[in-house]
Amino acid sequence: MKDTQAAINRLHIIVDGLLIIGAYMLTYPLRFYVFPSVFDFMSLAPGERFYTFSHYLRNLIALVPGYLIIYNICGLYKHYSTHKTFKTIGSLIEANLIGIFYFSFIIFIQKQSDVSRWFYIIFAIINVLFGIIYRFLSSRVFSLIIKKGKNLRHVLLVGYSPSAQGYIDRINANPEWGYRIFGILDDNLYGPVRKSGITVCGEINRLEDIINENMIDEIIVTLNVEEYRKLGKIVKICEKTGVHTKFVPDYNNVVSSVPAIEDLGGLPVINIRNVPLSNFFNSSVKRIADILLGTIATVIFSIPMVLIAILIKCTSKGPIIYSQVRVGLSGKPFRMYKFRSMEVQDEESEKKEWTTRKDKRVTGIGRIIRKTSLDELPQLFNVLKGDMSLVGPRPERPQFVEQFKEEIPRYMIKHQVRPGMTGWAQINGFRGDTSITGRIDHDLYYIENWSLWLDLKILFLTIFKGFINKNAY
Repeated sequence: MKDTQAAINRLHIIVDGLLIIGAYMLTYPLRFYVFPSVFDFMSLAPGERFYTFSHYLRNLIALVPGYLIIYNICGLYKHYSTHKTFKTIGSLIEANLIGIFYFSFIIFIQKQSDVSRWFYIIFAIINVLFGIIYRFLSSRVFSLIIKKGKNLRHVLLVGYSPSAQGYIDRINANPEWGYRIFGILDDNLYGPVRKSGITVCGEINRLEDIINENMIDEIIVTLNVEEYRKLGKIVKICEKTGVHTKFVPDYNNVVSSVPAIEDLGGLPVINIRNVPLSNFFNSSVKRIADILLGTIATVIFSIPMVLIAILIKCTSKGPIIYSQVRVGLSGKPFRMYKFRSMEVQDEESEKKEWTTRKDKRVTGIGRIIRKTSLDELPQLFNVLKGDMSLVGPRPERPQFVEQFKEEIPRYMIKHQVRPGMTGWAQINGFRGDTSITGRIDHDLYYIENWSLWLDLKILFLTIFKGFINKNAY
């Protein structure tokens, strides 16, 4: 399955590269020859001219690999599914919006002041259209190939467990991978039963007979963890028959989806949770980025922060900045800063409840800055101090941490990294009064899959998705 997906991704990368080149080359005649008057309402000054076609072509050297990297960051080369058309279109649009900034950066670095700004806007539109058309056609082609039964790989599941069900669900959701499940062998299922449409062929001791009597391309071992004592015998039979064998461990509820394996003098050791930021180099890179970008953001937002401070002071009594104890890295408490958005109240009363819709404690200005997340701007100083990061799981108050760690599995893992001003959960809609479980699932995805590129993507998407909070009261 991984090999099939990798082959599909390689095809997408090659075709995307060709489409980017094609869209770029088509943009030049459209911009300057077919519809020049439409875009030249802001004409050039006398004596000025745009660069020639050959000059524009030079930018492709940096543009094509840059765009392919952006496509990868935006998830266009993850599992490709015909059931995620709208998500794919959204990712294409997102990638090309980022691409416009990347294109602008190339132009700026090369000091090409005469490059038409309309050129790369038209290019982005054409590129998105080409990408949508290609993915629509390729999905139809893959579907037709699968429907005709060509290039199918027949697999047999040995053992029925949660991991087996997860495998079945993914195969059913992604028919373009070209896998068909022949059946299931299990010692705990009796009679001619079916699981998710898959026939149970008998007990595990029939494995060798099933392989010899049928065309089986792969054996997928999906035993319950309680049955791992049978693993050695199963692998021995599979190797005797020469059938390719894979193992899907039944510990996804315990171990990370991307576990890190260490070699301890020839002994493989699996880390229960893969946390890239536990690496000194990764954490140092992230901290340097926080300081640099945090300083820039503080300068950019300095005037808005001054104006908000004046409005708060003029419209209600009390301090401008409000600090609240939150739990941060390694479970250590720190004081998180916010613009005061509520009437002054004693700390004990404030601890007892969440803010609710139409909460009378929220001031007029407070309602606006809470809705637009502008009350969070003082946390830039938390970032510079090192209490927080620009990107990470949102920190919670100590009393709720004590509650959630008992109620929600894996909740405390979020404290293995610095909390953030924004995060993967927030840009996916988990802000304010939303599911804590859903928020933690997204936080864990971020913690296990951290990269500097992911941080930059989250910061970029925060501009479009992160400021307006419909769940902020």
